[in-house]
Amino acid sequence: MQCFVYYLMASKDLFWVGSARDDLREFPEDARKLAGHQLHLVQLGLDPDDWKPMPSIGPGVQEIRIHTGVEHRVFYVAKFAEGVYILHAFEKKTQRTRQADVDIGRESLQAVLAERRLAAAQAKKGRRG
Repeated sequence: MQCFVYYLMASKDLFWVGSARDDLREFPEDARKLAGHQLHLVQLGLDPDDWKPMPSIGPGVQEIRIHTGVEHRVFYVAKFAEGVYILHAFEKKTQRTRQADVDIGRESLQAVLAERRLAAAQAKKGRRG
């Protein structure tokens, strides 16, 4: 007799910031599928197959690296309990990440942090009031 054990892993929601979802949808099909799989791993609390931290964008920000003959990148932050925030998705055309892409990642992270501060303040006000 065989016994199978299934582990139920909690999955975090994905939150798309700015144009990140539309930008990822513009990836070629193979890169889009790989990105989707890697993001699913992140939702499950696992590391993507190829990633690196991006402290230049902000604490906790990571970059998924997708190689399909053309390079694609996805910036995300997964350190918050409520979900994974996708900050930016883009095609990388040079060895160095363009400053414009870094700036978009930073601006998206700042928008997430501002929204979280506002939600926390409103929740605190609701408890008092």
